[in-house]
Amino acid sequence: VSITTPPVRIAFVLVVHGRASRQFQRLFKAIYHTSHYYYIHVDRRSNFLHREVLSIASQLPNVRVTPWRMATIWGGASLLTMYLRSMEDLLKMTDWTWDFFINLSAADYPIRTNEQLVSFLSVYRNMNFIKSHGRDNARFIRKQGLDRLFYECDTHMWRLGDRKIPEGIAVDGGSDWFLLNRPFVDYVVNSKDELVSRMKRFYTYTLLPAESFFHTVLENSVLCETMVDNNLRLTNWNRKLGCKCQYKHIVDWCGCSPNDFKPSDLLRFQQASRPTFFARKFEASVNQEIISQLDAFLFGEYPPGTPGLQAYWENIFEQETDRLSTLSDSTLSHYHAFARMGLSRAAASLQGHPNDNSCRYVAMSHPVSVHLYFLSDQFLGYLVHLVATNQASAQLESLETWVTPKDHFTLANLPNTNNRLQHIQVGSDWDPKERLFRNWGGLLGPEDEPVAVQRWSRSQSNLTATVVWIDPTNVIAATYDILVDASAEVTHYRPPLTSPLRPGIWTLRVLHHWNLLGQTSFVVAPLEFHQQQPIQKEEALRLHGGPARNSYMEQSFHGLNPVLRLPVSLSAVEEAEANSGLTGALLHHWLDGLLEGHWAASDICSMGPSACPIMKRCHLTSWSSASPDPKSELSTPRENGRIR
Repeated sequence: VSITTPPVRIAFVLVVHGRASRQFQRLFKAIYHTSHYYYIHVDRRSNFLHREVLSIASQLPNVRVTPWRMATIWGGASLLTMYLRSMEDLLKMTDWTWDFFINLSAADYPIRTNEQLVSFLSVYRNMNFIKSHGRDNARFIRKQGLDRLFYECDTHMWRLGDRKIPEGIAVDGGSDWFLLNRPFVDYVVNSKDELVSRMKRFYTYTLLPAESFFHTVLENSVLCETMVDNNLRLTNWNRKLGCKCQYKHIVDWCGCSPNDFKPSDLLRFQQASRPTFFARKFEASVNQEIISQLDAFLFGEYPPGTPGLQAYWENIFEQETDRLSTLSDSTLSHYHAFARMGLSRAAASLQGHPNDNSCRYVAMSHPVSVHLYFLSDQFLGYLVHLVATNQASAQLESLETWVTPKDHFTLANLPNTNNRLQHIQVGSDWDPKERLFRNWGGLLGPEDEPVAVQRWSRSQSNLTATVVWIDPTNVIAATYDILVDASAEVTHYRPPLTSPLRPGIWTLRVLHHWNLLGQTSFVVAPLEFHQQQPIQKEEALRLHGGPARNSYMEQSFHGLNPVLRLPVSLSAVEEAEANSGLTGALLHHWLDGLLEGHWAASDICSMGPSACPIMKRCHLTSWSSASPDPKSELSTPRENGRIR
């Protein structure tokens, strides 16, 4: 670069959704510099994240948030609209003089420093970096569905029929993550060329338009010589796991999604054969260690003893920004029970002072907020922030309680056999790509659809296992066989059980030739709420009475009871029937009793002043969502232009 040429300045367009605000803040900190610009679009459905992003933008002059918001779905036409609108906004900002447009999501992270990126782009300031799919164009068109007509409506891409590809145009595409220079962005937004207007029209009715529009316009325009077939990113593709057609609910088509990086991938970043500056995907709730390793590699280690380095918090409910209706009745019932658990722990810790009510509380209304808490990449439970009345002072206090799940898996002790079974888990919202439950801790209610997951060690031979689901009254709800391949590590299946499931303690057994390999128990929790209101007797009887005719599937497995040594217990049946009509305090007592065997109140703290003399302050704990988290906290930029 000649001395007279100033280094390039970058407009980062951050396209974010979801709730991982602390991971977003880490990404922002890693890419921030006072000489660049940051334009942030937050999905219309992510109000909590929008509030957090607005707070960042209010503190820094080179950060702005789009004044408009869209619900950008995977593969949707709205994604292209959002990019074009962001580009138009950036071109109109006369006080922002930028040379390159880079789009990033909250699942991205830099693998080189800003300085390295700037010096690279300053050499190639006339180029556009965009990744093409390769050579087989006909296959690409078929795979992407470019020869089909799609229409986006109600956050869904509907397939309407076939169509012809425009003649005389070389259609190309690939990744929808790119680095484009200002002249090309200006051309795409402002040009009246027929090519641009035709392509904008064509891609309005196209699936995954952002994966093809910019490629096609660039290659067919006078700027075609500026294309570099490299988007400067490393993407973690594992087609075997990532192509499970997981977007079927929002798109009439099958797509693939990259996997999250893990610590074993660190060498890949350092040994990349082509220039790469960013990688994706990263998800701190799945693995935060890799993000910390990258941070240390790029910017140096945090000082020893820095608090919160191994911890990760993710907000999953915030009263201020989320409607209560976003929570299922089962989730809301669990949160209330978790809050009561914490309060009874506070009272129990003052045993020996029977007349002292200063640590006894009554919870008021719904939780203020709820966080997931992870430590060293292990899920350690829920943090429920609530307002409660102190019985001694009659004052309202702001408290946070931490509840931890208990694992009930037991492995059968089989002499002289190689038991491949390692673990069993039951939950809902199973993610086959990352092989984990997105419903952390498996909060299940009568209307949920549970999945059973088994983890295995590898072996020389295949194995057939029998899975048996047993309800609280010893009714065998389902049984089925699964073939466990010699190389299989995970098997999962969701039996089509008739709802409502009977509330109580369920058992799941895994057998081989009717010999037990292992078992676990899990709770199907009764509902304290129905449509966010306290449940009434009529609804309780309907939802808590188990399925009609006591049968979860068309066939009955009653004949297996003797084989599995499951006596039909009349007292258990009578108890279940008596419980099914409970409401109010008796229902709370039943729910709390069920959960206490599977969850433990680990601690409680106070967000503000407290009348309880032994109550810890939340900011002085290591676990509370209010405790220090320097790796995600943003400070004033330093003299070198960075935030640390």
